Amino acid sequence: MPYQPIENYGLIGNMRTSALVGMNGSIDWFCYPHFDSPSVFAAVLDDKKGGTFSIAPTSSKVTNKQYYWPDTNVLVTRFLSPQGVSRVIDFMPVGFRSSQSHPNGLIRRVQAIRGNMEFRVICQPGFNYARDSHTTKIAEHGAIFESSSLSLHLGTNIPLTQENNGVVAVFTLKEGEEVDFSLQEFHQGEDEELAFSVHHAEDLFTQTVAYWRRWLSKCTYTGRWREMVHRSALALKLLTFEPTGAIVASPTCSLPEGIGGERNWDYRYTWIRDAAFTIYGLLRIGFTDEAAQFMHWLEARCHELNPDSSLQIMYGIDGRHTLTEETLDHLDGYKGSKPVRVGNGAYNQLQLDIYGELLDSVYLYNKYGTPISYDLWTHLRRLINWVCDNWQRTDEGVWEVRGGQQHFVYSKLMCWVALDRGIRLADKRSFPADRDRWLTTRDMIYEEIMEKGWNTTRQAFIQRYGNDSLDAANLMLSLVFFVSPTDPRMLKTLDAINRSPDEGGLVSNGLVYRYNISETEDGLKGEEGTFNICTFWLVEAMTRAGKVDRGRLDEARLLFEQMLGYANHLGLFAEETGHHGEALGNFPQAFTHLALISAAFNLDRALGK
Repeated sequence: MPYQPIENYGLIGNMRTSALVGMNGSIDWFCYPHFDSPSVFAAVLDDKKGGTFSIAPTSSKVTNKQYYWPDTNVLVTRFLSPQGVSRVIDFMPVGFRSSQSHPNGLIRRVQAIRGNMEFRVICQPGFNYARDSHTTKIAEHGAIFESSSLSLHLGTNIPLTQENNGVVAVFTLKEGEEVDFSLQEFHQGEDEELAFSVHHAEDLFTQTVAYWRRWLSKCTYTGRWREMVHRSALALKLLTFEPTGAIVASPTCSLPEGIGGERNWDYRYTWIRDAAFTIYGLLRIGFTDEAAQFMHWLEARCHELNPDSSLQIMYGIDGRHTLTEETLDHLDGYKGSKPVRVGNGAYNQLQLDIYGELLDSVYLYNKYGTPISYDLWTHLRRLINWVCDNWQRTDEGVWEVRGGQQHFVYSKLMCWVALDRGIRLADKRSFPADRDRWLTTRDMIYEEIMEKGWNTTRQAFIQRYGNDSLDAANLMLSLVFFVSPTDPRMLKTLDAINRSPDEGGLVSNGLVYRYNISETEDGLKGEEGTFNICTFWLVEAMTRAGKVDRGRLDEARLLFEQMLGYANHLGLFAEETGHHGEALGNFPQAFTHLALISAAFNLDRALGK
């Protein structure tokens, strides 16, 4: 099957792994048993070899629609054809009572709503990123696929036929009839009549719907954009790894930032940077449990500092430190976008900004969640002292450039945040601290940013010392309270960024580029789209500036409403938006949805009742 647009997918999951389901009824991305496990279906990265699980009507005249079952992560794909109306309901069971083992797999329910419909099902696994061969055995209740590392059971009451080491079937449903499929791990010697099977589909569906509704009912946001905030919260919950509390940046890898280009990365890991935004976003709308779980994960990383007392920028969802990057040359990549990368070589980069984001998140959690422990403070104190020793170094920066280290203004800003929040925490909790040293260093960084980070010719804060390029990351200057949102320097920076690229700015029709590729040596070829998180940062910076200038507030609202229009049909965002409004990069992206929640919260508050 040819590649679908990235925005044509919906996401289902169970806080252990997830799957992308296309509008055509095809599951084209599914890693098992965890987010960062090798893929079983990866047609989104190679439509011939990757592996897929497709269910759709045989009719050539079909219109497709997709929506989520209200207030849940249960996905419905509807097919409209001259023969009638049918739907496939896809979900991963969640919400089990503790007495039951946690089944890890997915269920697909096929239903004829009006008229009689003929369907074709194809299940063609490609184990271990389509590197491992497997055997297929037709069983009494479905089929069993066995590879050297994993065996899966496809459960169904429909007779299946083996084809190309996968299975196919064509079946007809009369109006009101239903057929269920389940896919889960199979262990040798196990009865094919598994506890988690098609016979329990209705019960599992009911439990799963109830779980999601119960969870979402904790959301405290009641503002103007409730549906979008709810969908963002539900998407973020899908990206949490329940066993450890970690949150993946995205459930996919190597979806390109530019079609045919090489900017293809694996985002199935947890970045320290996402910590501040995650905890802030979740606390803001009432999800204190998730924030607490993530804090536990962060605290565990603070117990595993590098020998020089520094942190890594990212870790595996289980806390592992090594994320070796490799290229899968046997896969074509999405629409020919090579190389396909798994693992992430940036894990050992130096990115000084992570300390500010970490300390900001701990500060917020201490304020709005639960007071932190003395033991955690002792680790944080070591980190803050490390920042005092190292803030003057060059680094790879927030955008993980691969073109050499620089003095990035955003990195210096976040070192300032690390010291500022450290001082505030120490004062608030009366913790022992090296206050004099921290204060002196904090003020030194402030004055250096004002001197070397401000460009008098551009009349703006710039990307790095000694150049005159803009960087959307500097929109954070007012969001982290380094400068007032109405400081003349901040307003001029806003105006400089908020011009079109032709006029030297970073904003194209309300969408924000992170920097100008032609001016920034990022060590990569090709182009990229606008960065969705940066657009939401612009909305929030304009919102804060709008407290004095109503015109800026009105513009912030318009930018926000326009940006919501770039979500896909389900309210999901990728990392970037391309020149034609298409989704680019890994999908969906936690960062984007966190920034949406923050912008919606602050904009709604600024607009008043």
